[in-house]
Amino acid sequence: MSTVSGNDAAATERTRSQRVLDGIERIGNKVPHPAVIFLVLCGLVIVLSAILSALDVSVTYETTVPEPIVAEETYNGGTNEPSIEYPPSELYVHDYSVKTETTGIESLLTGDGIRFIFTSAVDNFNNFGVVAVILVAMVGVGLAEEAGLIGALIRKLVKVAPAGALTFIIVLLGIISSVASDAGYLVLIPLGAVAFMSVGRHPLAGLAAAFAGVGATFGVNFLITPTDGIVTEVTNEAIHLVNPDLSIDLTANLYFGIGSSIFLALVITFVSDKIIEPRLGKFEGTVEQEHTQETDGGPEGEARGLRFAALGFFAVALLIVLLTALPNAPLRNPDTGSVFDDSPFMDSLIFIIMLLFLVAGLCYGYGARTLRGSAAAMEAITKTFAGLGGLIFLLLIIAQFISYFNYSNMATVAAVKMSDALESSNVGPLWLLVGLIVVTIILDIIIPGVIPKWAIFAPVFVPLFIRLDVAPQTVLAAYRVGDSPVNVVTPLMVYLPFIVLLVQKYKKEAGMGTVVSLMLPYTLIVAVAWILFFVAWYLLGIPLGPGAPVET
Repeated sequence: MSTVSGNDAAATERTRSQRVLDGIERIGNKVPHPAVIFLVLCGLVIVLSAILSALDVSVTYETTVPEPIVAEETYNGGTNEPSIEYPPSELYVHDYSVKTETTGIESLLTGDGIRFIFTSAVDNFNNFGVVAVILVAMVGVGLAEEAGLIGALIRKLVKVAPAGALTFIIVLLGIISSVASDAGYLVLIPLGAVAFMSVGRHPLAGLAAAFAGVGATFGVNFLITPTDGIVTEVTNEAIHLVNPDLSIDLTANLYFGIGSSIFLALVITFVSDKIIEPRLGKFEGTVEQEHTQETDGGPEGEARGLRFAALGFFAVALLIVLLTALPNAPLRNPDTGSVFDDSPFMDSLIFIIMLLFLVAGLCYGYGARTLRGSAAAMEAITKTFAGLGGLIFLLLIIAQFISYFNYSNMATVAAVKMSDALESSNVGPLWLLVGLIVVTIILDIIIPGVIPKWAIFAPVFVPLFIRLDVAPQTVLAAYRVGDSPVNVVTPLMVYLPFIVLLVQKYKKEAGMGTVVSLMLPYTLIVAVAWILFFVAWYLLGIPLGPGAPVET
């Protein structure tokens, strides 16, 4: 009884910061539906592109781009159509070069611009990769949830995990999940909400902790991720502008990544437990259990289902190992034999995750008697897809906005202008590194992707810092710090509509304002704490990776 009255008192006595976040949520949720917002933004980009183009706004800069693939046209007998023969991939993989480019604002109200608007709509949506990623992943995740496997796994996790460590475990899993690209957004964030609710904690606190772990720290990990290979190659091309004999390798930021992962897991756990959850208070809502089935046989049936699910999971995992680990296996890079570098294995991670959940869910449903026949399995997948209808429409609009924004070149012009201003500032190396982090944080609002910003920044800042005796790996580490914290609040983060959909499961009136107010403390605190962590690392001179000192 005393606990309930304490919660009631906490609910009535809101702190100043909680009232500010409540205000942000109210204002944010009063704006129109996100689809309407992005339609307005489309119109704004169209008009602004015409104005800036008329003013002849342009920038000249150096950027790192992949070399084009040289193909030979050959004419086979019986046809006048050329066939394109590409050279072996080892001749062009990771072949980047630095080029000088001039980019101006392209108006969407010229003849070419209007033609682009009318002819690109289908391609814009078709090429918007997040749509396919969500649909493929949710086949397995949706069936596993309907079968009851997700709930059973959460109950197991709660039993084995110390109560006080649940937040930290979820956050840490979110940080590690970036090794599987975007899978953490689709799998771990929903699980975080369910895990918290299963122990009587607010599900939105679990969702927020998982989202922060996945998104606000995306630039670092305990392991080497697919993104590391690309940003390393871009960095090396920028280095070669001033020193053709110097290069960094994939592990150049490994120590910094491990240290940052542990530090940020602790910071996000603190924010979740001390700021986010107290603001949310006690969860008193209801959740429609439309994706769960009753288990036949109670705990014994659930235990049997988990055993069957484990067998199915390990059978699929063994198959993947055989298709990957053996020499000349089909999921290795056919030219280099690599498992991780530009390999079918890395390209198929989302499909593999879908397959693992699908088979494990079917096996659980059979063992626990929650899925009776193929019709039940198809119904589970159909329910999942039906719930994604509104999200898919919203992504259709967002795909057009991003395409118009990219066509106009406004993001590129903004990035170059900001980098030029920072480069011309007369400050010392450490303050210049902090400036790079701040500029990256600001720019991440309109360019959330890791690679596009670095392709512009690297040729500017890597040579500049080398001349100041700051090692390239230090510049890359600074960029990583600025690249991630804003991911969880920027409306251009492609998974944000999916997060809104998840939040509405627990708070029906929620909107974009709810998500922003929920995640804004993470962005601010992670950004400040991570900058201080980087500064301390730099001043202490700790190597950023094996053979990768802070200074040259």
